[in-house]
Amino acid sequence: MCGITGFWNPSRTNERELRFTLDSMLDVLDHRGPDDRGSRFYVDTGVALGHTRLSIVGLDHGHQPIESKEGDYAVTVNGELYGYKRIRTQLACQQLDTSGKSDSAIALPLYLRDGLSFVHRLRGEFAIVLYDDRKKQLILIRDRFGIKPLYYSANDNGIVYGSEVKSILQHPDIEPKLCPKAALHQMMQVMVPGSTAFEGVYALKPGHMLIASLRNGRIETETQRWWDFTFPTSHDPNPDPAEYVQGVQDRLIDAVATRLEADVPVGCYLSGGIDSCSILGLATTLQQSPVKAFTIAFDNAEYDESHIAKLMAERTGAEQELLLLTEKELYGPAFERATWHAERTFYNTLAVAKWHMSRRVRACNYKAVITGEGSDELFGGYPFFKRDWLGREGEGGLFAGAILSEEDLQHPAWQDLCGFTPSWIQPWMMTLERVRPLLSAEMQDLLRDYDPVAEVAAAIDPDQVRGRHRLDISQYTWSKTMLEGQILTWGGDRMDMANSMEARPAFLDHHLAEYAVTIPPEVRIRDGVEKWVLREAMVNVLPRELYEREKFAFMAPPAHTDPVKRNAVQEMVDHWLTETRVQEVGFFDREVLTKFIDDAWEETDGTVARRNDIVINHTLQLHMLHGQYVEDLPLPAVD
Repeated sequence: MCGITGFWNPSRTNERELRFTLDSMLDVLDHRGPDDRGSRFYVDTGVALGHTRLSIVGLDHGHQPIESKEGDYAVTVNGELYGYKRIRTQLACQQLDTSGKSDSAIALPLYLRDGLSFVHRLRGEFAIVLYDDRKKQLILIRDRFGIKPLYYSANDNGIVYGSEVKSILQHPDIEPKLCPKAALHQMMQVMVPGSTAFEGVYALKPGHMLIASLRNGRIETETQRWWDFTFPTSHDPNPDPAEYVQGVQDRLIDAVATRLEADVPVGCYLSGGIDSCSILGLATTLQQSPVKAFTIAFDNAEYDESHIAKLMAERTGAEQELLLLTEKELYGPAFERATWHAERTFYNTLAVAKWHMSRRVRACNYKAVITGEGSDELFGGYPFFKRDWLGREGEGGLFAGAILSEEDLQHPAWQDLCGFTPSWIQPWMMTLERVRPLLSAEMQDLLRDYDPVAEVAAAIDPDQVRGRHRLDISQYTWSKTMLEGQILTWGGDRMDMANSMEARPAFLDHHLAEYAVTIPPEVRIRDGVEKWVLREAMVNVLPRELYEREKFAFMAPPAHTDPVKRNAVQEMVDHWLTETRVQEVGFFDREVLTKFIDDAWEETDGTVARRNDIVINHTLQLHMLHGQYVEDLPLPAVD
């Protein structure tokens, strides 16, 4: 895992200027790659490629950028390319040089052999930037699910890119400015796929590549989709569940075994859910030595599942590292630092908890862990998936107000796209209605005719949802929006790499994913049991208590659940939401906002209180992002 960044400005061909600019962009990515740094310049064409390295594979052989012998091709890779030894050997048999022992070394010779279709040979999580000096093309590539981030900004001067937005904002042609439309999306939690919090800066979508070409002295860009999470238009009407159970088991074993490959120890994140417990159970039998398991615990029994994780650790003989987090760790300086790393707002301090956990992993001298993200997306694990297919029966609890709405809502754009309005977006539609009255008069005028819910729907390919089963539609639309924009960013890569730690989500192995879409809905969710096929595949791996357990809301305790946490949030409110700062940022009416926060602390309805907590978090973080990136305020130290 690494950080990559660079730019292509054809009119700038001063080597000293190129180096100075790239160095400042690499400086803010040191946390992604503290082990090595490299750069490559094509001065005559104004191209700069930069790389910071976290050494996981090929510890002494992984310097990047990697070049061809003649220097007319260069590549930088962030991520892990699995199965690289076999591919490297095949290339050697064809007299194609791989220039080193690292996994990244296979990318360039594959491109030279296969052209852009080489991406289909890659297995893993990756972001790749390749410069072809012969064709005068810069190619940006992102993995199938967007596990590894890649952002860019293109204008008349050229193109700038980076693993994180903060590196792009260091370029002199890019003005750091928060986007008002994106601010509204963050307040309702759902970003438009491909967007960021900043004006003029975009995320390369998962399974896409961007090709920048030099024509008549100007950079022209085009984007191509090279993979998608495609469900079939029909399923087996008489499925044999046992066949699918075995199919999942075989592919998951292979995915975990593949992700244990490294030249450093690999641990496991362990919560009380069946996903991470399944990963640990398989890793234990695949690996000769005991597995190190890392678990987050909270000081609120309703939100804490560490006791279940402990059962799994004891069952497998894993060495468990337990991290108990209270308001002291979840708010204040750590909250601000997590916001800086996330580069967008988050609705729950689980992001801060993940930041602390990755720091603990590194303190234990681990650089890599296998995680359980993606299981719910593949096998229908979230309660809103079940609601979309089977209705509301048996719902509520801690999900209400956070990921389930208490009302049935419809939106014409989603009705047209899907035939229904997916349940996963409905609570955020309710949050949006709570947010709009808080906006300043200027924002009200600017966004009066802007419909963020419709904009999200417009970013979904209708050909991928029409004619599909309701469960397939729900899983697909969630995966195209919230998986990449939330779970894999502020809930994944950004908090892990903040402390130079690599996460490997085994469920998002594309061999497993491409099989999962073929599983009939009644095998994914059977007799109302979510992820039934996975439970059965892992029945002899999981403790009985976990096998029979329903989906748990893995969130940190919201502030309203505890007066001490509420006071910690109020301290941040007093610091970040002053009259001067709110006016400077310009997004909110401070008088209305202040009343909202005062009333929120008096709310007794748990569902409404959870939604209020979400709004307060987002509001605070928009002002933090403005301070951190627009005003360039220093980050506080964290004990």
